[in-house]
Parts: sequence; C-alpha cells; structure tokens
Amino acid sequence: MFKGNVKMAWAAIKSARWRSFLTMLGVIIGVVSVVTIVSLGEGVKRQVAGQINSIGDDIVTVLPGVSSQSTAGGLIGQGIATRGTQSLSDRDYAIVDQTEGAALTVPFSAVSGVPQVESRTYPEATIFGTNQDMAAVLQLKVEYGVFLSEADQNRQVAVIGKSVAEKLFQENVPIGRTLKIRDQDFLVRGVLEETKTSPLSTLPNYNQAILIPYPVAASLAGGNAPINQILTKPRDGVPPEQIRDAISQRLYFAHGKQNDVTILTQEDVLSANSDILSLLTQLITAVAAVSLLVGGIGIMNIMLVAVSERTGEIGIRKAIGATNSQILGQFLVEAVVLSLAGGILGVLLAIALNFVIRILTNLQPAVSLPVILISVGVSVLVGIVFGIAPAVKAARKHPIDALRQLS
Repeated sequence: MFKGNVKMAWAAIKSARWRSFLTMLGVIIGVVSVVTIVSLGEGVKRQVAGQINSIGDDIVTVLPGVSSQSTAGGLIGQGIATRGTQSLSDRDYAIVDQTEGAALTVPFSAVSGVPQVESRTYPEATIFGTNQDMAAVLQLKVEYGVFLSEADQNRQVAVIGKSVAEKLFQENVPIGRTLKIRDQDFLVRGVLEETKTSPLSTLPNYNQAILIPYPVAASLAGGNAPINQILTKPRDGVPPEQIRDAISQRLYFAHGKQNDVTILTQEDVLSANSDILSLLTQLITAVAAVSLLVGGIGIMNIMLVAVSERTGEIGIRKAIGATNSQILGQFLVEAVVLSLAGGILGVLLAIALNFVIRILTNLQPAVSLPVILISVGVSVLVGIVFGIAPAVKAARKHPIDALRQLS
C-alpha cells in the first residue's frame, strides 16, 4: 500500500511539475540556507582552530579588564567586552616577563594611524607596537628582509604584512623603502609571509599588519602607549596553566588585590572562539529555518487545493472500497514526498553552493553527513506536520458528496 501511495504521489507531482516546484521552493530555500550556514560555521571553527594551533598550544595571553570566557577572544583586534582596567602597563609587562617559567614575552600596543606611501594609503592596516620576540611566539615567517631585532627598539623601522606591501608598494619589494605613519618615516625592514585567514574569524589578519618597535609606538602616542595585551610563551616542559596561575597571582597583588585582568591559555581562546561562532551559527540558522516553516505552509495550502480539485477522484476511490485511512495515507504520503523532494534538492544545491564558496573565497565550508541527514529528516517532518490537515480533509469527504462533483 505504501509503495502504491508513493507511486500515486509521484505521478501527481509530475502531472503539475511547475506548481510542485513552486510548492517545494520554500523547503528548498530553507534547507539550502540551513545547510550552508551550519557548514560555514563549522568550517570557520575548524579554520580558527587551525590558526590557533598553528602558533602552538602553550601561549598564555594577558588582557586588560575582566571578561567571561564566553566573550573573551584572546588575540588583539577582537573587540573583547571587558570591565575594569582598559589597558596594561609597562610594569605589568615586566611582571609577566619575570614570571618563573616564562621564556618569551611580547607586548601588543595598537597604534592609530593610516600608513601612506606617496599618494597611496591603506586604511585597513592595523599598526602594532611589539618587540623582536613576536615572530618566535606567533611563529610568523618573513618572506623578504628580516624581522625586528633588539637593536631596532628605538629605531623607526617596520615589518609589514603581505597585503600592506601589495597595496602600498604594489609589485615592488619594499625592503629599504619608507612609509609614513603619523607623518613619521618608517624604514621597511621585512615583509611577512602570507598567512591563511578566514573572513569570519575573530583572529587578527597579519597580512594587514604593520609591526613597529614598542618604544617607538609609545613615542608616537606621546610617550605612553597603552598595552592592549601581553603574550608569553613558557619554557619547555612548563605547562601553560602553571604560567597562567602564576601570572594571575602576581598581577592580583600588583594591582592592589584586584582581579582586573583576563588571563587565557590557548585552550581557553579556542573554547571562547568556538562558543562565539556556535552561538552566531545557531542564531542565523534559527532565522533561516523560518523559511522551512513558510515552505511547510505552502505545502499545506497546495495540498488543500489538490484535495478540492481531486474530490471526484476521492469519491470514486471510496465508492470502490477505499477506506478513510487509505485516503488519508495517500494524501499524507504525497505531502511528504513533495517536502522530501524539496529537501533533497536543497541539500544538493547547498553542496554545490559550498563548493563555489570554497573556490571564490577563503572560507572552507564543512558539509557533514549528520547535517545532511538532519536536514532531510526535518523535510520529512515538515511534510508530515503540514500534510496532516489536507489529508484529514480528504479522508472525511463523503463518497456521495464527492461523486456529485463529477456530474
């Protein structure tokens, strides 16, 4: 019986192809939206995890202010919402650097300004004051020239990202050339290798970075540049959690027994980023899922129309012995087949769209089998829920009243 209902449902869909397609459109759009958004979210999480893991899992990050782990990011440029201290001091940097077990310590000071070379500017660039250990801590590699050295700490020199070099110096290798920051000339010492980034990642894009010595950044800021964050790398064999706890205790007493800083290991950073992206994905998915609801309503309306149009058919079937349950099953299966077909088409289109996104952008959507199965399952559920009312209406039709419409 079920097989027969499926055949009749498919025949009914094929007999009105255009109307059936328009009916499925809401389900198709909903499934495409949900699968694509979830795949993008999962892909970005994997990319962020890859970025974080690429610089090692032992870095400890010190941030000004207090923020919950769910909203903390962990690397400069993430717009972390904090309360309390809004910047770190040179004294804080010294305390972190002198903590037992710390091997390398790096300050980050964001500098406002737009770099300029002749008439070309690059407003998207981010300017950081830092030191010579940054490359080792973050495992940044130099493609041309050299990185900052200890001897450069009071020199107006800069190491620039790949995008900065291409935008300001175009095709020329800029080693030995100068760029202006706040009307001050900076000699380009090196160009960083291009780093992989994700457009939706909360991590900084070092392709757009300009790195200058921290003392010079302080000079540009009038002699007192606020430190936005401090990174420290433990010595071999020292757990990052041990360094985190030691720094936390030392800064607690140094700040008058106040917990006014946030200290994170890379595991904390990864968890925080994952939580943020998961929440964002869930919110957008919920909005996209509304189109599935709209698609379900469309299926119900079309099936109600189909019941009215096929009243005579219902009367004939009942006259030759079809039961109410058989009529109900026929129309319910038709609604499910219609919705399922829309779900399958939606999944196929989503896979194709994700492939195009991979080619045209830096995003790497990750389509998983569970997401596909859930999407198809939800499509079936939509067909059942919104197909019940038309199916019940068809089953309740009296055969004599139905046959009258044939005359």
